[in-house]
Amino acid sequence: MAFAAEGPVSPAEMAVIERNAIALGVSLDALMENAGRAVAEEAVRHLPSPPARVAVLAGTGNNGGDGTCAAHYLGQWGYAPEIWIVRAPAEIRSPAARRCFDRAALEFPVHVGVPRPVELGEFALVIDALLGTGQAGALRLPYRDAVHAAREAGAPILSVDEPTGLGADDALRPRWTVALHGLKTGMTAERCGELVVRAIGIPPEAQAFTGPGEFLRYPAPSGAGGHPRPGRVVVIGGGPFAGAPALAALAALRAGAERATVLAPLPAADRVQGFSPDLVVRAVGEDHFRPADLPTLEAGLAEMTVDAVVVGMGIGRAAPTVEAMGKLLPALVARFPTVIDADALDAFAGPLPEEADRHPVVLTPNLTEFARALGGEAFGSADERLEEARRRAAARRITLLVKGEEDLVTDARRSARNRHHPRALAVGGAGDLLAGVVGALLAKGLPGVAAGRLASYWVGEAGYRAAARAGPGLTATDVLEELAPTLVAGLERVGRRADVETGPESG
Repeated sequence: MAFAAEGPVSPAEMAVIERNAIALGVSLDALMENAGRAVAEEAVRHLPSPPARVAVLAGTGNNGGDGTCAAHYLGQWGYAPEIWIVRAPAEIRSPAARRCFDRAALEFPVHVGVPRPVELGEFALVIDALLGTGQAGALRLPYRDAVHAAREAGAPILSVDEPTGLGADDALRPRWTVALHGLKTGMTAERCGELVVRAIGIPPEAQAFTGPGEFLRYPAPSGAGGHPRPGRVVVIGGGPFAGAPALAALAALRAGAERATVLAPLPAADRVQGFSPDLVVRAVGEDHFRPADLPTLEAGLAEMTVDAVVVGMGIGRAAPTVEAMGKLLPALVARFPTVIDADALDAFAGPLPEEADRHPVVLTPNLTEFARALGGEAFGSADERLEEARRRAAARRITLLVKGEEDLVTDARRSARNRHHPRALAVGGAGDLLAGVVGALLAKGLPGVAAGRLASYWVGEAGYRAAARAGPGLTATDVLEELAPTLVAGLERVGRRADVETGPESG
């Protein structure tokens, strides 16, 4: 099975990849040990013969753990490392980084605080292990002072994974950078010096396939009081069928949308409202959508705050409906992040209007719809289907989430596969749930591929949880009820708390 290289990754993407690697059985200790040895080997390329002196500037995160691990190997090879940890060692939270620091502290001199430039100037090489891929924004103390000291010292600098302050005005400008696993976004020769990439034992599958690390993509609370970003989702669906748009809208709510509004023809609108009082429902037209309903639809959208639109489920394939959707879709994708699902796929002509490049547009066909509506090939190997999906996504400037035994997510630049779902999830309504979750994630600001990866894994995991309870009689509503608990468990697994508001008495 071939895995294509996809270029530099963002810090957030790298965190997901590392978590997925851990889920595949590679411990963080092993990754850090491999990283430390790789950094040490690169340092030797730029050092005179032992016992040349090496200064390691370390932070209290995993980047500092990589640096102190490198010091251990350099000492084993006859060099003379010295470590400056710029914050109190008690602030080291990662057990793997703590292990590396404690080992190095028994072997070499360790100083707490920021070195003076004259001290660093005595070393043949300075290893910058202050901040890694988690850094963002302007440098703060004491890291800013440590960078200034390294600059003034004049000794050659080797940065670990990323130069400290990468992208900031006061960033360190090393002579060399060793990028661990792969290049990160923003890395250039001007910013990083000579670049070399070293593998650290992350399996290719950790990037090519979804895993528990996808939950790191879920938007964290922000703004005053830590409130999550609002996400108002509009579902345009229904006509011959009412359950499908209801499931999509309820899934969006379970995925954290602030509000889910369903625009549906009569009498489907009444039936959708009957599913739940949590939904806002507006009736548009008669028994199914027609071109004459477009002014009403567009006026309704203009009256609302809309962060994303999910369209297509339950609308049917009557000729007037396909005609109406064909006229509506270009206006939707030009204005909103949009999920196009089910019968609306037949009306999507593509490519997108230029205005749509401002918003992610995600199509969620099953294999039959992929072949019928997009001209894709439903058969062949998974590799062949993924290549076909990449071509279709590139031609139409969209993100595709092709549902099947192995879900495929691609925007032609980034691609992933999801195998994490039970066979019992191949049940009516599951695709509607998936579209609703994608819509909620787009409404919260996620890009198309990130939303597709997380939604695909999340719904699959909810399917496993529901199947354990419901057995072979699994239904879409069983999976719906597991979406919120699955998110809480997923966030806890990756070390994040769910956004739970507490009263003042709980502190």
